[in-house]
Amino acid sequence: MKQSLRAIKKEATASALSEAAFQLALEHGMDGFVVEDVVQRAGYSRRTFANHFSCKEEAVVMAGEHFHRMEEYFEMISQLPEDTTPLEVMYQFIKMQLTEEVLRRIYQILELSKIYPSLMPHTLTLLNRLQNGAKLMLSELFGDRYPAGYNHFLAGAVCAAIVPMLDGSVHVQLPGLPSGDKEESISFDEYIDSMFTYLRDGF
Repeated sequence: MKQSLRAIKKEATASALSEAAFQLALEHGMDGFVVEDVVQRAGYSRRTFANHFSCKEEAVVMAGEHFHRMEEYFEMISQLPEDTTPLEVMYQFIKMQLTEEVLRRIYQILELSKIYPSLMPHTLTLLNRLQNGAKLMLSELFGDRYPAGYNHFLAGAVCAAIVPMLDGSVHVQLPGLPSGDKEESISFDEYIDSMFTYLRDGF
């Protein structure tokens, strides 16, 4: 799972560019800045930007892609019993990765997509990449110990259950975000726990 120095540097560059684009979108809206503003804020050239992103919309959305604390996560996973299932690994992954910061960021991207439809194709790509990342993680951890397609279905089910929580389709009180007037909202932890209870027990 260790990355090469070149891969780490490439990821850091993409992260800096997407962070700059994301912050500009929050500050000025999608119509209030251009790629030149992004590269100036991040301290890179337009050519470097073009090596990573096709447009400013893609850069904004990809600010929600980067996972955090992955070394800590894999250290924790390595200490789990050998008979730990992919489902339990996904549970630990979601609990560790969906921090207040990450939830707020993906929520903001989805809200921006409602205002600026040009973001939507890239938002769908982001969600697909997050799902594929989870599937790859399960495949690397478990190899062929489970039937073909199992990791794909599991990652898809978990990611599909998370999206309604973030886009407001179900009323979940996300940490660090205003609750509004939805008195029937359940907490983030309650939603995640109930989601995995369904997955463990079947529907």
